[in-house]
Amino acid sequence: MLFEVWAPQADDRVTLWLEGVEHPMEPVERAEDRPGWWRAEAEATDGARYGFALDGGHVLPDPRSRRQPEGPDGMSAVVDQSAYQWAHEWAGRGLRGAVVYELHVGTYTREGTLDAAAGRLGELAELGITHIELMPLCPFPGVHGWGYEGVSLWAVHEPYGGPEALKRFVDTAHGHGLGVVLDVVHNHLGPSGNYLPAFGPYFTETHHTPWGSAVNLDAPGSDEVRAYLLGSALAWLRDYRLDGLRLDAVHALADTRALPFLEELSAAVDALSGELERPLFLVAESDLNDPRTTTPRGMCGLGLHAQWNDDFHHALHTALTGESQGYYADFAAAPLAAVARTLTHGFFHDGTYSSFRGRTHGRPLDLTTTAAHRFLGYAQTHDQIGNRALGDRLSALLSPGLLACAATLVLTGPFTPMLFMGEEWGARTPWQFFTDHTDPELAEAVRNGRRREFAAHGWAADDIPDPQSALTRERSCLDRTEREREPHARLLAWHRALIALRHTQPDLTDPDLAAVNVAYDEGARWLAYRRGDLRIAVNLAKEPAAIPLGGSGVGRVLAAWEPVRPPGADGLLRLPPESCVVLADG
Repeated sequence: MLFEVWAPQADDRVTLWLEGVEHPMEPVERAEDRPGWWRAEAEATDGARYGFALDGGHVLPDPRSRRQPEGPDGMSAVVDQSAYQWAHEWAGRGLRGAVVYELHVGTYTREGTLDAAAGRLGELAELGITHIELMPLCPFPGVHGWGYEGVSLWAVHEPYGGPEALKRFVDTAHGHGLGVVLDVVHNHLGPSGNYLPAFGPYFTETHHTPWGSAVNLDAPGSDEVRAYLLGSALAWLRDYRLDGLRLDAVHALADTRALPFLEELSAAVDALSGELERPLFLVAESDLNDPRTTTPRGMCGLGLHAQWNDDFHHALHTALTGESQGYYADFAAAPLAAVARTLTHGFFHDGTYSSFRGRTHGRPLDLTTTAAHRFLGYAQTHDQIGNRALGDRLSALLSPGLLACAATLVLTGPFTPMLFMGEEWGARTPWQFFTDHTDPELAEAVRNGRRREFAAHGWAADDIPDPQSALTRERSCLDRTEREREPHARLLAWHRALIALRHTQPDLTDPDLAAVNVAYDEGARWLAYRRGDLRIAVNLAKEPAAIPLGGSGVGRVLAAWEPVRPPGADGLLRLPPESCVVLADG
């Protein structure tokens, strides 16, 4: 088989180390047709360990390693991608009409493996979920972590089960009719086990990010770095039959080239979609509120297919909780007005002043060309829970009725809805920040950094969970016994009912943001909106609300958290406290 590596940092020689052969150290020849590349042919079987030594130095893992059996610091292993026998044919599943479920493999089950998670996929299909969004799977130090400190961007974290387990997971998901999306991180790599700088200019001092030197997208050598990232992205979609990728914090990609990396990536993914004859999509996490992120390339956009909508989350969170710290301050003065604005305009900040940033922020969407499903709407995510001091979910802050209201706004709103694992039953388990760094100095730095961060907000150091403690991860694992108890069982049934409505009522997947009509009363804490022939109303107050829906044509209750009658002749909907309802005309 062919072993090749881009190693322009090597001065004189590159050597291939390969286990199980008579002469394990084989010289590698320069590739005459590709500057900086080295190639060697050698016999190797699936699972054979190998690595590269540059100029007589230590043997290092392959930057394009498909498997790291001993973790980021160990040797790479050969993977025969053709060995797995797929059980299910799959025509793909696009994003329009989707209900997405964000899942962290290490805490979705106590076992913390892909195989254990795959065993639970039937529950999600029965709930009405259409796509599983897996948090990052690339190898990282230790056993447990969020995954955002990964390295080896072509490999699967071995404690999760490695590459074969991911194929089994995807195959099982497709058997249940579920698409699979993977969260990938291109804006930085973890500090431990990252050997890329030894091979070439993967990073540049031209730009700096919160994680240090930027990934090199525009400095000398960036053509090959881009090819590395593009190749990794396409490999996930092709070799593992994934349906899409979520791109972490694309606003942190420092890129000044005329052809942005994200545009190049979207073009490559669209080309692969045509080749494979199934839909593929890219979902960006972006803090820019820039419509160009999802504007088609032919209209001078980047051509990504969707993006997370944090503005909707922040508006909803402040309306539900009353919190006003940090970035919530921009939304807290009139939270229902903020929710209404996001439901009708996508962004809250679309060229408006942000007190949190101290400047104007964002740009307006063109509502005539931007489909609502290109935005993901959510009440909770891994970030918005795990980056709180105690990792507390909304269920620790709100009544079951308000949790039902949150679900209603997410699942009947115009955006592609996304749930964070356990949200569907109001899980009370926290989801905390945890790591498993094997470097003691790095572990202590992360621990102290976390404590300093929250000390600035008045938290005592001893109150902040230790990221390195095994108990922090264990507390974050879901407790499935909750599903059978109240109020969790009732919340689960409510989510199931709302998702069923989303799948059966075409008005709920209408892509026209301009067609969403919203009314609200900030003081009385109610909000109602119309989507085609459907009316949705939520009462966040502790008192009953009389909501003027107008006329007498609203005749049917499709779903209600508390018993409620349709509006009478006076056109008033009388909605109980902390309650919600979906009604239909006629």
